[in-house]
Amino acid sequence: MLKIGITGNIGSGKTTVSKMFGILGIPVFYADTEAKNLMVTDPLLIAGIKKAFGEASYFADGSLNNKHIAHIVFNDDVELAKLNGLVHPAVFRAFDAWAAGIKDAPYVIKEAALLFESASYKICDYTLLVTAPLELRIERVIKRDHITRVGVEAREAKQLPESKKHELADYIIENDEMQLIIPQVLKLHEAFLQLASV
Repeated sequence: MLKIGITGNIGSGKTTVSKMFGILGIPVFYADTEAKNLMVTDPLLIAGIKKAFGEASYFADGSLNNKHIAHIVFNDDVELAKLNGLVHPAVFRAFDAWAAGIKDAPYVIKEAALLFESASYKICDYTLLVTAPLELRIERVIKRDHITRVGVEAREAKQLPESKKHELADYIIENDEMQLIIPQVLKLHEAFLQLASV
């Protein structure tokens, strides 16, 4: 069974593209959603976060104290790397367990914002980058998340430049509102089915 990693910088539309593969019957693992879930359900990860960032990382009801964590890691790359070093391995384990439980799919998708940054692309057979011009991506995120341009640019700065991802990706989907996405997805779906049958 093939493993396809899908990524894209903020506002690129990677989740929209992943949902289209889902509609075609392809199982999709949403790494970012799973990471949030694991931070409150995985005992090993919870223990690691408490040890690294203090007991105040969690409220009494077991929910994550996002403000506490964000305050520590937001402007400190060392602390952010420490957090990612705890979360990413937990997500890798969860993905492996999830993929092992799927028996009847020709391929599966792993959707992850930090596919290249976390090195999780290495466990994928192929990678797909969803791309869009920076200005368009900024507009989308301002509208979607109701944040300022500065806020979007701060998030963008935490990701590998799109140009670098272009070099690393095996396939590209252009989500620039000039080209239709569905035909691009269908074409890749056929290509992945062929690769899976070899």
